[in-house]
Amino acid sequence: MPIEASEDTIEKNPDLGLAQMKFLVEQPDLDKKRRGELSKAIIAKIRKDHMAPFYEVLLKDVNNTLLGNDRLSPKELEEMKAQNTAKILEFDAFIEDAEKNLTEMEVRENNLKKSEYLCRIGDKDAAIAAFRKTYEKTVSLGQRLDIVFHQIRIGLFYMDHDLISRNIDKAKTLIDEGGDWDRRNRLKVYQGAYSMSIRDFKTAAAQFLDTISTFTSNELMDYSDFVKYTVLMGLISLPRNELVDKIIKGAEIQENLHQQPEVKAFLMTLYECKYAEFFQNLAKIEIQMKEDRLLTPHYRHYVREMRIKAYCQLLESYSSLTLKYMADSFGVTEDFIDKELHRFIAAGRLHCKIDKVAGVVETTRPDNKNWQYQATIKQGDILLNRIQKLSRVINI
Repeated sequence: MPIEASEDTIEKNPDLGLAQMKFLVEQPDLDKKRRGELSKAIIAKIRKDHMAPFYEVLLKDVNNTLLGNDRLSPKELEEMKAQNTAKILEFDAFIEDAEKNLTEMEVRENNLKKSEYLCRIGDKDAAIAAFRKTYEKTVSLGQRLDIVFHQIRIGLFYMDHDLISRNIDKAKTLIDEGGDWDRRNRLKVYQGAYSMSIRDFKTAAAQFLDTISTFTSNELMDYSDFVKYTVLMGLISLPRNELVDKIIKGAEIQENLHQQPEVKAFLMTLYECKYAEFFQNLAKIEIQMKEDRLLTPHYRHYVREMRIKAYCQLLESYSSLTLKYMADSFGVTEDFIDKELHRFIAAGRLHCKIDKVAGVVETTRPDNKNWQYQATIKQGDILLNRIQKLSRVINI
């Protein structure tokens, strides 16, 4: 299990769970009953934190009809806006007084409170500007890192890739200057989450596995979600021997997977070569990925790559095998497996050939040095073509 944080738990601000609920409500094919429940939860959160700016973003992004009868009335929205304005003016008055009568520490603390409030109500641009101003008034390395982490969370909430990448780079620089152990680990989780969202699954797996036993970033995701992401990223990016050592034999992962039977079955059926069950579990994981805002852009790619991985794993054990045996192993028809293999062979993803007359699949394991030689020639040809095109442009 993850260790307990030595410092106060970081507030979920912004609440990434709210961004996930908003994403689900936006899906037109979502079950009506579930959409109603999520809409009520979102509006309840908006009312609780007086999130007028976020509500206006919600109305722009989500069709009014999808929110049902849970929308705020115009009067209620205006009252909420007035509350937001009054609170911001109150913060400004505190800041002005602190600048005149108090120390730099009090000025910084009041700026931070204002920044956090703007973030909590969903005023993205104002919050980022306020955090930047607070950062300028912050001397402590740890506190500056906390502000950078906060901006990364804002970026993840709105999926602002520029904001995320710039602040991750800034956090790396600050960590190199002497960041503490807890914040170093926190940065790895943040990097892993962002890498996963941009389909850099290998980096995501490495960062998650480095922090699996020291996870404290509950402001970003629950530990159960973190374990699920670690397993999914490890399955697609790790070779079989590392998968066994780092995930299947990982005590923290296995302990949590008892609460996630579908993820555990997905992992173990591939490892145990139960391919028909693996395909069934892959379909279940596909549904989960489609409903996850970080993974939904990549679920087709992930499913395709995992099918290729399963085919490769089976083919590596044989010099040849029949189409019928492969079809039976995966619980599909011969026609399906024939079309699948044909497509992946043509794309250079599977090293085998099909003897359709005999109904046999023969593996063609390439010599490693020969493969590297062929790849070098191919990449060299591409480079020469690009240089020739560039030279023609320069000559013109």
